[in-house]
Amino acid sequence: MGAGHHHGHAHGAPATGTASGAYRGRLRVALVITLTVMAVEIAGGIAADSLALIADAAHMATDALGLGMALLAIHFANRPATANRTFGLARAEILAALANCVLLLGVGGYVLFEAIERFITPADTHGGLTIVFGLVGLVANSLSLALLMRGQKESLNVRGAFLEVMADALGSLAVIVSAVVVLTTGWQAADPVASLVIALMIVPRTVKLLRETLNVLLEAAPKNVDMAEVRAHILALPGVEDVHDLHAWTITSGLPVLSAHVVVSSDVLNSIGNEKVLHELQACLGDHFDVEHCTFQLEPGGHAEHEARLCH
Repeated sequence: MGAGHHHGHAHGAPATGTASGAYRGRLRVALVITLTVMAVEIAGGIAADSLALIADAAHMATDALGLGMALLAIHFANRPATANRTFGLARAEILAALANCVLLLGVGGYVLFEAIERFITPADTHGGLTIVFGLVGLVANSLSLALLMRGQKESLNVRGAFLEVMADALGSLAVIVSAVVVLTTGWQAADPVASLVIALMIVPRTVKLLRETLNVLLEAAPKNVDMAEVRAHILALPGVEDVHDLHAWTITSGLPVLSAHVVVSSDVLNSIGNEKVLHELQACLGDHFDVEHCTFQLEPGGHAEHEARLCH
């Protein structure tokens, strides 16, 4: 005996679009800001002969690519589901987040390499110009951070873009500090030191995002869903004798799903019916867990043994 139940949205992709879809406009503004500042910092880095400024501009170039991929992923993720792709292309956002991680790690490695080169072959950095262009980058990145602050809590895709912009803002701050040191003390090594700081700020946040992204792709349980607690809540319902084939995973940010085979005593099924049991299951999970889409198969006692025989 099987029965399904969902809550909040229709089966398949969510009717209101993916979590990051609501932030498409803000991502576009952040992209325009990033491209503008990137061009300014490249010009400033060349004029001031500042590796830190060039490194920050290179990072902003990858940010622009990452923001572009995030927007492209949102476009595909919000396309309607089809008979063959029953959740549409919602996973495109997670793939974009993964690509952003690869870009960030690549930039971190590049900046690290260039900083070591600068230690070996020092350059004459112009502190005054570097401060001016660094301030431009800091102000612009701060604006982009404000635009993406809320969305990064709801979407891995937006969080990837947010972390890139955050690294840029911190990088701009490091550029300004290094330029002040060069200007006041003449210590040219401050420029590659700032570059090292930028690289070290990129890597830890990227590794964390990569771990979360891989958990989604490997269909691990959502981080805010304790499977032992879910099982305990289901088993506590009147008439429930057992639960098996219990799975929870995330299709994309904002779309966790759960499925389970729930063994219910025949007396309860006969007395209150499947629909009442399903309502109780839905209320149980809806009140205690943030699971958007639940599917339950109700089984009378002894059905699990029947399934086991069929599998063999």
